[in-house]
Amino acid sequence: MATLINSSGNRLFGRIISGILVLLVLYWLAPFAIVGPGTRGVLTTFGKVSDEVYGEGIHFIIPFVQHMHLMDVRTQKGEGQGDAASKDLQSVHTAVALNYHIQPSRAAVVFRDLGQSVGERIIVPAVQEAVKAATAQYTAEELISKRPEVRERIKSLLSERLDKYGVTVDEFSIVNFSFSKSFNDAIEAKTTAEQLKLKAERDLARIKVEAEQKVASAKAEADALALQKQQVTAELIRLREIENQRKAIEKWNGILPNVTSGAIPFINVGK
Repeated sequence: MATLINSSGNRLFGRIISGILVLLVLYWLAPFAIVGPGTRGVLTTFGKVSDEVYGEGIHFIIPFVQHMHLMDVRTQKGEGQGDAASKDLQSVHTAVALNYHIQPSRAAVVFRDLGQSVGERIIVPAVQEAVKAATAQYTAEELISKRPEVRERIKSLLSERLDKYGVTVDEFSIVNFSFSKSFNDAIEAKTTAEQLKLKAERDLARIKVEAEQKVASAKAEADALALQKQQVTAELIRLREIENQRKAIEKWNGILPNVTSGAIPFINVGK
């Protein structure tokens, strides 16, 4: 009986050990691949790239024969700087930034053509080429005054180039334009001159308005005086004299003024 129990226990133990060994072998052989969130899988068989793109999840592969390569299809950020020449041959140093992502459906093509180092192999050269091409179409002053237009032009050139490789440009921005010191000094001098000119024009307009107001005021006063002069007649003068005499009588208290000659003053009261 004891022998039978020992025999059964040994068989169970042997099965457990076998199971563990099988799991270890399977883990070592790795007959499956996991494609995580934000990535796509590209399968190679003896190094040959499959055209199929594998989505997120677990996928079975043949150990030692096939290998699953993961491609990040999430939005990534890239930055770059470069020197170029403007349309008027001014030296321009440009710093840019962009957001891009690999097109999920073309992950296999991107892996075949560019590998997994997309930023180094295509993004940086494409940015530099697009910046140089766009900068050459504008003068240095236009690069400043038409900055939104320049940005859209660079983005368009960049998108056109990268789309061929299965990469989409999400956002693009010009971080900074830098010019030579002599050009910056010239721009500053021009800006100062334009500000002074604008101030002079405003002062001239103000003086003109004030002069016109004075002329209008003087003209109105002259017209009023002329009108008053036209209205002064002999009858008006006589009427004003009568009014003045009437007011003087109304104010008289009935006492004759003292005069040294003893004569009684004559008051003309009119008729």
